[in-house]
Amino acid sequence: MWGILAAEPRTKSRLFSALALAAGLGLAGCSDIDNALFGEDTDTGGAPAATADQFPPGNVPPPGTPGTLPPAPVASAAGGSAPVIAITPVTIEPGSNTGTAVSATIATLRSEIVTIEDHVAANASRLTELRNQGADAARTYQDAKANITTRLQVGTTRGNPELVAEWNVAQSALDSLATNINNMNALGATIATDSSSAHFALNQIQSTYAVSGAVDEDHRQLRVLEDETNQTIVLIDRLLSSVSEDTQRQTAYAANERANLTTLAAAIKNGELYGSDLGSPAVASAGGPMSAATLAYAGTPLVVIRFDRPGVDYQQILYAALSQALQTRPNAGFSVVAVSPTRGSAAAVQLAQTSAKNHAQEVLRSMTDMGVPATRLAVASATDPNATSSEVRVFIR
Repeated sequence: MWGILAAEPRTKSRLFSALALAAGLGLAGCSDIDNALFGEDTDTGGAPAATADQFPPGNVPPPGTPGTLPPAPVASAAGGSAPVIAITPVTIEPGSNTGTAVSATIATLRSEIVTIEDHVAANASRLTELRNQGADAARTYQDAKANITTRLQVGTTRGNPELVAEWNVAQSALDSLATNINNMNALGATIATDSSSAHFALNQIQSTYAVSGAVDEDHRQLRVLEDETNQTIVLIDRLLSSVSEDTQRQTAYAANERANLTTLAAAIKNGELYGSDLGSPAVASAGGPMSAATLAYAGTPLVVIRFDRPGVDYQQILYAALSQALQTRPNAGFSVVAVSPTRGSAAAVQLAQTSAKNHAQEVLRSMTDMGVPATRLAVASATDPNATSSEVRVFIR
């Protein structure tokens, strides 16, 4: 049994060593908990300034090369920028008017393909811009997160307003990243529309071969335009794939960091570093709320917290125990049991039960702040004639 106040030194050492084994597990979620944890809004200050360094555009053809897209601007920031999308638009051969009706149709189709090519160039530039904006937001978030973690690691006060300001910067950066993801989705829809237009134009080109009244030059131009359209479709598909991959990657990153930011908020509130979020995907998806049957408890508790004095500091040991338990059983649930003594008058017993229940709710909030999903937690109450003060016992289920 792991006790908070009356534990042997060897037991305490084992508890604290569990911190080194704690797994960094992500909990998908998104909530603004600034006011809930810190009260009034605090000035967030400015994000870290970027430097004037720029990365070279890589394999993009030199500016001014005929038939190529000029390299999109590369965001300047310390640590590098997102890679430039190297897209070389297809040069559409102008062709000549043979005076036939088929020649007029070819001219119309060629104009449509040129318009689509313009869209390809603009969409490639837009994708590079969004990638750079996402990289800037992620960099700002990571800088703020690192500042918070460093201060907590060396020790700081509870609810340090400087760390609250850094936390607000980090939250704002994640909000910017969420906006960037929405813009990525909108860009993907635009590229998908261009893809449909290009495929429709290709079908029209192929159908024009069967139209009577054409000369050999008309069919030559149709073959050239068909090849150019096929190349355009390849470029569009490449862009669409890049947008889809970026959107999925950024969405997963933002969801995971939202959960980590929640854990950091709890750490700032208590002035001590816990570690990574405890809400793993396995825990988050392991069934619904705990049933009444799971409230039963027996055996050795995972943690025993004795509230025999004000200001009992139990968070670190609780975090270590939960981390080690979730490493062994990722889908585990927990029962938080409020235990009160039975000594004294009826009024004293009633007061002890109320105090124990309040302490159990406090421990429950600490566990959710550490990232344990609420659906994996249950609360119960009991009495123990051997108890000398209010206790909270946490059982693994």
